Amino acid sequence: MSHHRNPRALLTPAMHGVLDRMARAGQVPLHALTPFQARLAYEIGTGVLEVPAHKLQRVESFTVPARDGVELPVRLYAPTDEVLPVLVYFHGGGFTIGSISTHDTLCRTLSHLAHCAVVSVNYRLAPEHSFPVAHNDAWDAVQWVAAHGETRGLDASRVAVGGDSAGGTLAAACAIHAKDAGLPLALQLLFYPGCGAQADTPSHTTFAHGFVLEQAGIEYFFNHYLPNPADRADWRFSPLNAPDVESVAPAWFGLAECDPLVDEGVLYADKLRAAGVPVDLEIYHGVVHEFIKMGRAIPEALRAHADAARALKAAFSINT
Repeated sequence: MSHHRNPRALLTPAMHGVLDRMARAGQVPLHALTPFQARLAYEIGTGVLEVPAHKLQRVESFTVPARDGVELPVRLYAPTDEVLPVLVYFHGGGFTIGSISTHDTLCRTLSHLAHCAVVSVNYRLAPEHSFPVAHNDAWDAVQWVAAHGETRGLDASRVAVGGDSAGGTLAAACAIHAKDAGLPLALQLLFYPGCGAQADTPSHTTFAHGFVLEQAGIEYFFNHYLPNPADRADWRFSPLNAPDVESVAPAWFGLAECDPLVDEGVLYADKLRAAGVPVDLEIYHGVVHEFIKMGRAIPEALRAHADAARALKAAFSINT
């Protein structure tokens, strides 16, 4: 993508309006807060711009065991009591913030639109739990769903992984693990995933300031999750560094044009395509990172929800 002289000119009018309102609200940026404060601020801000939450027939909270014996909270969403295929979902938040509750509305939306079950995973957060704990928790949850999902009325033969931002990183890395473990996944659903080790693509420069995800915020999250900089090159954090992605699950990408992460998302889509993986890539023009949680104000969010749901239905062979 070219380096724009005035990248703000790319924004849709509605997106411009949202960013202006955010600037006027004058909130302290997350990277200026402690992780505990940042989590609270993110929880409070969640839902302000979201679509109304769908009422679903099944919403159940339980735990699944991680490899070290810790019980990870998960929340299962399903539109009916039928045995349904399942999307294992990882929330965004830079591995440091975010939770099942911050992504509750999004998971309800995907479950409703795709007519599938969604299992949202509360993986452990940094800095209390640094790399690779979030990744291990995510992969342990996927393996649990594949092995024991039928105990919860899920069709464990049809499993997809998905996530936004850091959650997209976790989903992409789980898809690589799944291939190595011989666990067939129907789809990897990636909303603006982090894919690179260095935050050094042109879009990181173009959209460094004023587009929700700030350069300083990226550094803040990286430093909390990866206290050892050498770990940044590990493919479990940077899927672009994976030595072999041949025959990983088909991928659907939903990227935001005005997002520091857009270039690495495109690069990862290219890497998968070059390895013969079926890839569906959507770039939503004039919107920023985090836009899929702004459906009340940003029409592109509704389009992305519908596109993602269509991809899930196709991957799961759902005909409703």
